[in-house]
Amino acid sequence: MSQTTAETTSLAGRVAPASAEDRAVKRRRILDILDAKGKDSLLLTTNTALTWYLDGSRVHISLAGDPIAALLVDHGGDHLVTFNNEAGRIAAEELPAGVALHTVPWYGNLHEAAAAVGTAGAGAAPLAEADITGELRAARQQLLPAESARYARLSAEMAVVMTDVLSTARPGTTEFELVSALAARVVAAGAEPLVLLCNGSNRSAFRHPLATHSPLGRRAMAVVCARRDGMVANITRWVRFDGGTVEERDAEARIAAVEADIFDATVPGARLDRIFAEIKAAYTRHGFGPDQWEQHHQGGPAGYAGRDPRVTAAATDTVVLNQAFTWNPSGPGVKIEDTVQLTASGLQVLTVDPRWPATAVNGIQRPATLQL
Repeated sequence: MSQTTAETTSLAGRVAPASAEDRAVKRRRILDILDAKGKDSLLLTTNTALTWYLDGSRVHISLAGDPIAALLVDHGGDHLVTFNNEAGRIAAEELPAGVALHTVPWYGNLHEAAAAVGTAGAGAAPLAEADITGELRAARQQLLPAESARYARLSAEMAVVMTDVLSTARPGTTEFELVSALAARVVAAGAEPLVLLCNGSNRSAFRHPLATHSPLGRRAMAVVCARRDGMVANITRWVRFDGGTVEERDAEARIAAVEADIFDATVPGARLDRIFAEIKAAYTRHGFGPDQWEQHHQGGPAGYAGRDPRVTAAATDTVVLNQAFTWNPSGPGVKIEDTVQLTASGLQVLTVDPRWPATAVNGIQRPATLQL
């Protein structure tokens, strides 16, 4: 007997990825913040905060737009407010257990509506995200078991995508053709391509090379930042169609040495500003000069944002176990980037495909340039 359309849709649809165990910990972390601030409720309104707290729910339509939901957390429960035309999908595919769903007309004000629900009702205004950005970032730092597993799966899949697509590249392949193939695979994996970059050999001077119709030529870089279930995996890979120059191979080894020094500095209890100071010293130590750190951001903690935050001299967050990072040191014509997690046994590279050529740097397998 054939399935009805509704049955087929149900079977092919999405199941909210939230883990009840992880969500309970996240809720406790938020309630602790409320207690410390002497507040009754907190209003979550950004994509990063919402996807973290809801444990992977999709609360966007446009990748460039504001979330189509807001959430009030109080001691009585969690209250998600969305537009009436979004509520059906949210309820069917995104709503974690135990979260109350409220709606407003598509032309309504999400934030005002969310601030008015919950046990606080018409009482004091809820705490705003902007008032506790540091506390919320700290609450996101230590990844929990289920979200760590989801992140590892996404990261490994993106590494496979890179291997599969770049292995088919040729000198005449254009940058747009390469990123189109990457985009197709990212979307097929159920992820969203937030960043797709590519430079061929005649555009290698650009650190953020949006693709063009230029052919790859003798050497190329590809970058993918892909989001699934709220979490963002970041990866850079290089491909070369000749043996490379002595200068290129030397620069590749030295930028990997810079990254190795950053990895060594990424330990529990380290402060981000002090890691940043080590990054600057590493560039000089490995022959890139004292100003290369100024030519591109250096990465930082990762997870529910591409970088959470980008490391600077003003970032004083403290590194914790089970935190994820994407460091991305770069120099003229070279860059290295993977998503990693700091575990009790050390840094674990998440964006790894054993088929990709690698070399050991300070005991960690790091990606080499793929030679075709």
